[in-house]
Amino acid sequence: MNAPELIRIGTRAAPMAAFQAEQVAELIHKHSPDTRTEIVTHTTEADLWQGDLAKLGGKGLFTKEIDQMLQRGSIDIAVHCMKDVAGDKPIPEGLIFAAYLPREDVQDVVLFPEGSEHSTLDDLPAGATVATSAVRRKAQILRDRPHLQVERVRGLVGNRVDKLDQGEKGWSAMVLSLAGLRRLGLEHRAEQALSVDEMIPAVGAGVIGIECRRDDAPVAGLLEQLNHAKTMKELTAERVMLHGLRGHCNSPIAGHCVTGPDGQLVLRGMVFTREGAQFVHAQHWGEASNDPGTLGARVCADLLRQGARELIEGIPH
Repeated sequence: MNAPELIRIGTRAAPMAAFQAEQVAELIHKHSPDTRTEIVTHTTEADLWQGDLAKLGGKGLFTKEIDQMLQRGSIDIAVHCMKDVAGDKPIPEGLIFAAYLPREDVQDVVLFPEGSEHSTLDDLPAGATVATSAVRRKAQILRDRPHLQVERVRGLVGNRVDKLDQGEKGWSAMVLSLAGLRRLGLEHRAEQALSVDEMIPAVGAGVIGIECRRDDAPVAGLLEQLNHAKTMKELTAERVMLHGLRGHCNSPIAGHCVTGPDGQLVLRGMVFTREGAQFVHAQHWGEASNDPGTLGARVCADLLRQGARELIEGIPH
């Protein structure tokens, strides 16, 4: 099969998203030197909205308009952060994820204003405010440190860090992803790394997915050469769990699958109330079949038996 002459790469216009698209373009050139690439950026409705994304329809809006461009044929592939891809809806008609890149660091990290005397969350006094974008982070911070206040914040990461330093919001700390800071050259601002035991990552954290049209065989064939099999298995387990929980991007759900030295998959799932006061947790191994879909369904069923649906819907126990 002949390689495509040109691949138009669709992405959000945000700096971090554009960086990811450049990364994909470099990989395409490496595997198919004669294929030209063109990056097509688009500012989505979700990028422009400064309020709570749940009121607009959730984080899935970050991907919806890019997917529509792909369906229309105005781009050839779409590059998405998999943590932004909704788990309660099917992939849009006619599209497939043909490749997942190797997973990046999934850790969350804590930043403090420049010149702050604090260097860990445990240093903060009662009532101090921690800024973060995710329900998942808010719930886990309050679960372990109920004496703190957590304020949800949106916007470009660079702008958020500037606001932290300027002190206009009165934030004492901010929690962000390490991978995101690295893409922006801001890794040096991370003061405290939170282990995955302290802060279970979001489903799909650190994974870049590449989507194309199902019937575009030349592009799909090239993308398959970029696919990282280990990441795909781990992500499949996480997303099967998320789908079974009917979790959307504003659900207080965390999930993280890893592959042990023996090749055995291990999946941890957690569902919280939004304030972190109640939670359910499940962890299972792949066992004999080591099938990621079976593993995701098993963890999902365990969480549902413990009352995960009520926690997601905000129904008190």
